[in-house]
Amino acid sequence: MVREDEAKDRQFAIELARIVADDKCEEVTVMDLRGMSPVTDFFVICSGTSDRQMRTAAEHAVEYGKKVGEPPFTLSGLESPTWVLIDFVNVVLHVFTPEHRTYYDLELLWGDAPRVEWRRSASA
Repeated sequence: MVREDEAKDRQFAIELARIVADDKCEEVTVMDLRGMSPVTDFFVICSGTSDRQMRTAAEHAVEYGKKVGEPPFTLSGLESPTWVLIDFVNVVLHVFTPEHRTYYDLELLWGDAPRVEWRRSASA
């Protein structure tokens, strides 16, 4: 049985994925790290195509977090965006340049983590 907080965190991760996708970030992935990571429950990982786009996506994610009562614990990388990291505690958002995403390869590092479907259904 999924705890209410876990369901809320999962939905928050899904909404962050949708926000960065709406901002035209590419290859958006949501990873369920519950039971695997002592640090967080979900990663949202995406690639940006420019500094400006990465900053905008990060700013929209922060705005959404504040709006729903989940302000970021830490935010780093906006000053020179190659990797913007926003730690919402139970959900961590990573916005990478494609080169840095390949270099750090979090999807391979956490390869056993289940992926979460975040796209809206066609009927929604």
